[in-house]
Amino acid sequence: MNFKKIISSVLSIALLSTTLSACGNNNGTANNSGEKQQITVWTSGSENVKTSWEKLAAGFNANEEYNQGKYQMNLQHVSSGTGATSLSDRVISQYKSGQENSEFDLIEVNGGEFEIYTKEGGEDIFQKIDNNKLKNSDRNISSQLATGGDYQVPYRGTTVVLAYNEDMVKNPPKTAEELYKWIEENDGQFAYCTPGTGGSGDSFVATAIYNKLPEEALHSSDEKWKDDWDEGFDLLKELHPHLYQSGGKVVYPHKNQGSLDLLANQQIAMTPAWVDMLISQLQQGTLPESIKMTQIDPGFTGSLVNLAIPGNTKNADGAYAIIDYILSDEAQSILLDEMGAFPVVDMTGLTSENKDLMSTFDIKNFRTIDIGELGTDITEKWDKEIGTLN
Repeated sequence: MNFKKIISSVLSIALLSTTLSACGNNNGTANNSGEKQQITVWTSGSENVKTSWEKLAAGFNANEEYNQGKYQMNLQHVSSGTGATSLSDRVISQYKSGQENSEFDLIEVNGGEFEIYTKEGGEDIFQKIDNNKLKNSDRNISSQLATGGDYQVPYRGTTVVLAYNEDMVKNPPKTAEELYKWIEENDGQFAYCTPGTGGSGDSFVATAIYNKLPEEALHSSDEKWKDDWDEGFDLLKELHPHLYQSGGKVVYPHKNQGSLDLLANQQIAMTPAWVDMLISQLQQGTLPESIKMTQIDPGFTGSLVNLAIPGNTKNADGAYAIIDYILSDEAQSILLDEMGAFPVVDMTGLTSENKDLMSTFDIKNFRTIDIGELGTDITEKWDKEIGTLN
């Protein structure tokens, strides 16, 4: 019998047991050695979201006013398009398992995801937000959430604005009606991307339809509103022959980038575009300096991205500390710098170099839309009635 091998195996097992025990006790709370409490924030989406949150984590961890000398922010990011299980699936699955010490302390909730979470996980999947624990709560001036407002805190916005070439357009439209009139008077100088391939096209179409409906319709999935879509679709049909053409036919660009490419190449003078895409590409120099942006009234629709505290986390106090930091001028400046995020606080105290680009926008006029499956129905109707006009 080889006693050396036996002793070596026993020591290895003991070491592994100790390691696993240490991992098993890592539930986010501070240990007796005075180490900081680990608070895990989960986000999802593209690489710029990850990069922005890495800088937010560094900022929070260095700012003792907010981390109070006892909280440490850790980041977990689920990249889009990787085939990995979605963040919502992970959160819902763990909550349903009844696990008390959740690894999810604070999560990013995009657009209409709140309904998915509550439908699949139950009403208590998130904790109700206690604004008394947020000294910066009253700084949040973003639009009111259509659903789940008591359980989420908006931390950044994204919206579609009117992008134009100032060399070609000296006095851009200020209202939706002025825009539609401009399109009809300037044949071939405007384009919007095909709905379903890009959110800027979705927004242009939805705005044309829902400007004709009561404000409450923007936040309702009730199919009764479909009966009132015709006036908006009639407008889209009227605008169709005046849009960008190639080869003698009206062409709807593919994806958000498609319409921006036409604008950059001066093939058109105006197009709806995501504000964060515009800021990013202006920074990178992929769009000429002559490209400017403006907000029309009523504005194009956009969306808010929010933070929520899972119901089964034991680290809620640390989560509140992070939310409070995210609503600070320092954090909002990081978001505006890194991803052109629409600030949810008054911009007076922001230090971002992109601040001037946002100076003409009013967050109070920020319009969100949450219509559930009706969005798919609009795209299908557009494909049949507008996309086939050629």
